[in-house]
Amino acid sequence: MSETTLAAPYVTLPPTQAELPCDDGIPMETQRHKYQMDLLIETLEFWLAQREDGFVSGNMFVYYSMAQVRNKDFKGPDFFVVLGVPKGERRSWVVWEEGKAPDLVIELLSESTAEADKNEKKLIYQNQMRVPEYFWFDPFNPDDWAGFSIQQGVYQPLVPNERNQLVSQSLGLGLQRWQGKYRGVDTVWLRWATMEGEVLPTGMEIAQQEHQLAEQERQRAEQEYQRAEQERQRTEQVRSQLQQTVRNLLQAGMTVEQVAKLTGLDVSQVQELGN
Repeated sequence: MSETTLAAPYVTLPPTQAELPCDDGIPMETQRHKYQMDLLIETLEFWLAQREDGFVSGNMFVYYSMAQVRNKDFKGPDFFVVLGVPKGERRSWVVWEEGKAPDLVIELLSESTAEADKNEKKLIYQNQMRVPEYFWFDPFNPDDWAGFSIQQGVYQPLVPNERNQLVSQSLGLGLQRWQGKYRGVDTVWLRWATMEGEVLPTGMEIAQQEHQLAEQERQRAEQEYQRAEQERQRTEQVRSQLQQTVRNLLQAGMTVEQVAKLTGLDVSQVQELGN
């Protein structure tokens, strides 16, 4: 009786992060778009530093299906964050390697991308990537901003809270518009903030805060030194006056004992001051 050997089935493994394109070579629309992306990433990186998990990036390809790879339909959100994953550098975000899609995506609108960001991409994030929270913001038209949260498989618009924040339940943070200067550009920026309305600081702002604290400590030490110096001078002045009084009394013919009794000093103190 002959033996039959069954051939192992041929399995095509999906491409890895190292095998997939990570850059399309297309820069962001404007410098302000780039700065806005950096501001969102930078401030959240400091926030994530307090956690053991999490990844944040922007303008990076996110791969969510093999059909997308075959069609070369590469998607690079302007900003995204993923919680519950190990920290570390990535060339791109590959869902089948990481085990999950981003928890939150932000697209920065422009004249050339607004239509797709509000429609095509929104549906992809909702139906295919299943991103729990999606936001958009126009750096040149701050009034054009919105947020959505998936409810029963469909994005529902978020309503700003009493601080005019669009709240991310995933992060427990708010997105709010902030007038100020970042990298020399004074405009309305989209920033992360606590639920109390305190914006998450940039590296420069952290350095400025530390400098202010150090300056306050230096001023406090200087004030303490000045108080001590004033007390020393006052004590010296009192001693000098007392010494002159003792010498005048001794020169007037009083004995050391009489001066001690009159001034309330010890005899030894009178002798010391009289010399």
